[in-house]
Amino acid sequence: MHIKPEIRILGIDDSALIHEKVVIIGAFFRGGEQLDGILSSVITKDGMDATDTITSMVLGSKHYGQIKVIMLDGVTFGGFNPVDINRIFEKTNIPVIVCMRSCPELEKIKLALDNLPEKEKRWAIINKAGKIYKTKTGSPIYFQLSGIDKEAALEIIRMSSTHSNIPEPLRIAHLVATGVVLGESTGKA
Repeated sequence: MHIKPEIRILGIDDSALIHEKVVIIGAFFRGGEQLDGILSSVITKDGMDATDTITSMVLGSKHYGQIKVIMLDGVTFGGFNPVDINRIFEKTNIPVIVCMRSCPELEKIKLALDNLPEKEKRWAIINKAGKIYKTKTGSPIYFQLSGIDKEAALEIIRMSSTHSNIPEPLRIAHLVATGVVLGESTGKA
């Protein structure tokens, strides 16, 4: 797979868990260099709607035809609202790369799910994300994938990590998401 430096990537991250509704932000990038758009939607804190909401956000975007890769900051959003990356790939036909700053402690996650409804279903979605890989250079990034092979995913992660070890689409989605609080304005940068 030949990957162009200006590959169109949609990076998605969530805002703070202050309310029952959580904003998710998508940063649409050309590689790791240029921001071309921002998308947003809302999911339920500890809900079960992240997969459908992300899928609808992608399919409803004016950038849909250009997006070549979807990057997610983790496999759960809004607390423990699990994302079925395989279903997103099946519905959008766009490969998904989940990036994580640290390796998830799956046993702790499984224990935390005891406090939520549909814990078996949540656990199945988290497990379905598959094998966790690790980048080998610099500060490691852990990643999971759907619809793309490990080598292509590594190349995209490397190419889009222009200002830190975090891919730029995710870094910017995170920065925007941290500034968004549903129904409030903090006025702080």
